Amino acid sequence: MSVLVVGVSHKTAPVSVLERLALDASGVEKLVRDVCGSDHVSEATVLATCNRIEIYADVDRFHGSVEAVSRMLCDLAEERPEDVVPHLYVHYDDGAVSHLFHVASGLDSMVVGEGQILGQTREALRVGQEHGTLGPALNTLFQQALRVGKRVHAETDIDRAAPSLVSVALERAAAHVGPVRGLRVLVVGAGSMAGLSVATVTRLGAGEVVVASRTQANAERLARQYAARAVPLEDVEREIAAADLLISCTGAAGVVLPLSMVAAARTTPKGPLAVVDLALPHDVDPAVGELPDLELIGLASLADELHGGEIADDVMAVRGVVTEEVTSFLAARRSSAVTPTVVALRTMATGVVDAEMARLGSRLPDLDPAVRAEVEHTVRRVADKLLHQPTVRVKELANETGAVSYAAALAELFSLDPDAVEAVTRAEGMA
Repeated sequence: MSVLVVGVSHKTAPVSVLERLALDASGVEKLVRDVCGSDHVSEATVLATCNRIEIYADVDRFHGSVEAVSRMLCDLAEERPEDVVPHLYVHYDDGAVSHLFHVASGLDSMVVGEGQILGQTREALRVGQEHGTLGPALNTLFQQALRVGKRVHAETDIDRAAPSLVSVALERAAAHVGPVRGLRVLVVGAGSMAGLSVATVTRLGAGEVVVASRTQANAERLARQYAARAVPLEDVEREIAAADLLISCTGAAGVVLPLSMVAAARTTPKGPLAVVDLALPHDVDPAVGELPDLELIGLASLADELHGGEIADDVMAVRGVVTEEVTSFLAARRSSAVTPTVVALRTMATGVVDAEMARLGSRLPDLDPAVRAEVEHTVRRVADKLLHQPTVRVKELANETGAVSYAAALAELFSLDPDAVEAVTRAEGMA
């Protein structure tokens, strides 16, 4: 069995395609069940965020499973396959492992190093576990991916990428509306990026900070932390009219601030307005940027500015950690793949020794027990020594690249019972 990933993300598809593929919790669960019920798939789960949807599956055949899983994504978008397929990407086996570790570490995110992806990876693991669609292959892979993500945040400075994003956005906004100090700031959203935005503008001396969210309790909780004011999302139009700076980062699937709302709020503007859209897909209708005396600053252009300098060094450090973890994981996986064959070989050797000792007992029934014990000990030592080097070498050779299956060669050379090897595999998987 091998791991297959079929997905689509902000790197391969426009927002219009991502929006058609957006799933709520029940949609994710249904897709997981459908994938796991298809031919060639033994395990499955789905990693779904506002800017990506990826199906992870443990499969016994590449081509048939790729076609089936890709078709499900096309059906999800309710589009012709030729409209979706060009945006899909596929990773298989070692490439699938590498891809998930890069995703969990934040290297594949629009905001490099953002921490929300770890929670979303954990959610994919939870969904698969709760619905019984995860087995030893994907469970082990996702558990390790979470450990990699945590290690990246603990051992590198990648966490400063998100604060840097907000800082760059405010610098761009200052060119249009001036420094933050004394400004009226409206933040739409109550997640981690919204919290970072509120904290930053408060520290910079904003005159008033207002927080709006679809969930009023979340807005109030964030507002209380920074002595800000919370309002329901329905009041956003009125608040835009009074704001100097608007920052939106809701994580919603569609547009939260349409052109009609912003235009209505700006019918009698009191001055320039800077709008910072930190969401993906975007919260703000791009046409808002055409309104007079308004500067729209999008996430894509901000992310481009962060690819150099210190952040680039942080990214390189993260890549080093991920490369090390991928190499280690794949080496351990290849070594474990030969374990059932090694166990079956040693079991066969034990059986041969047992049979020969029984034969000796029948031929020499009066043999002194102490002598018999010494003979048995010697025979078992001989068997162990004969098997030691082949079993050590087969584990070492398993980590070398090439088409040769040394485990299969060992099984063939010693005529091992395939059922015995399979029995060991099943027992290990259950553990």
